Amino acid sequence: MLEHTESLDGGFPDAVTHAQEIFRAVMGSMARPGTVGLVEVAVAPPAPLGIAAGALLLTLCDHDTPIWVSSTLAKSALPAWIGFHTCASLTSDKSDARFAFVEAGTPVPSLTQFALGTQEYPDRSTTLVIEVAALEGGQPLHLTGPGIRDTAKIAPKGLPETFLRQWSDNRGIFPRGVDVILTSGRRFAALPRTTKIREMEA
Repeated sequence: MLEHTESLDGGFPDAVTHAQEIFRAVMGSMARPGTVGLVEVAVAPPAPLGIAAGALLLTLCDHDTPIWVSSTLAKSALPAWIGFHTCASLTSDKSDARFAFVEAGTPVPSLTQFALGTQEYPDRSTTLVIEVAALEGGQPLHLTGPGIRDTAKIAPKGLPETFLRQWSDNRGIFPRGVDVILTSGRRFAALPRTTKIREMEA
């Protein structure tokens, strides 16, 4: 009964207005990599998915967008919540997913396991939403590329040790490649595949 209630509750109070609000915020974050966005809308996805990740899911996913979620999320009330609020389907094949979600503290699969798009259709790739422990307090990262004037900095805590190497490989196959959105609590920051990332001294 509790799982049934969780699948019905926690969506946007005003689905159209709030989805538009979050969509504009996400597009702004994608256009300005490293900019931290804030979800101010009341939304409560089933644990262990966080608020910002849940808001992104409600905004970006619909019946035409296959979703891959980590094994822990797949065993929670989240699949029913996704079905009720978005009508999106889940896939067990990472390469079929348009969006993928990994909660904080869970190992992140290799980026190459997801859909990378094609030279003709680079948009047919996965956007990977990775929850981290925090968007500050970790290893400082230096961002450059389209949408960034000079440089930008973020310091997420909880990224995989191999992330920067994988990200360099991901940029190397442009225009193909995945896009990543980091989330923590109500906050999020986008990393489009065009963004160059390097470590800075703490």
